[in-house]
Amino acid sequence: MADLRDSRVFLVDDDGSVRRALRRLLASAGHDVVDFASAREFLDAVPTETEGILVLDLRMPDMDGFELHRRLSEAKSPLKVIFITAFVQPGDCERGIRQGAVGFLVKPFDEAELLTLIDKSHAA
Repeated sequence: MADLRDSRVFLVDDDGSVRRALRRLLASAGHDVVDFASAREFLDAVPTETEGILVLDLRMPDMDGFELHRRLSEAKSPLKVIFITAFVQPGDCERGIRQGAVGFLVKPFDEAELLTLIDKSHAA
């Protein structure tokens, strides 16, 4: 089983206040957190073979979460994706799970639910 204290979580969300709050939450739970303001910034910084969990906002300018997830899947990235969104559309959750995401949460979500999803994903 993975040591959760050494687990790396990547966070991509264009909302700075959400990134700060989630970074604090995840760090307080013992995760190594690296956050990005855009999908492009993430792609430019993180090699596709990197392992860990990606907490990914769905609705962002330039490149949305589905597009980033598609690119990662095509590159055979081992990252496990948890989508988060404040603006859910019919079918979004099903699409995300169908594309291989390990979770889909609608903002505002229960912090414990996110932490449980991350812990289960690291243990899998």
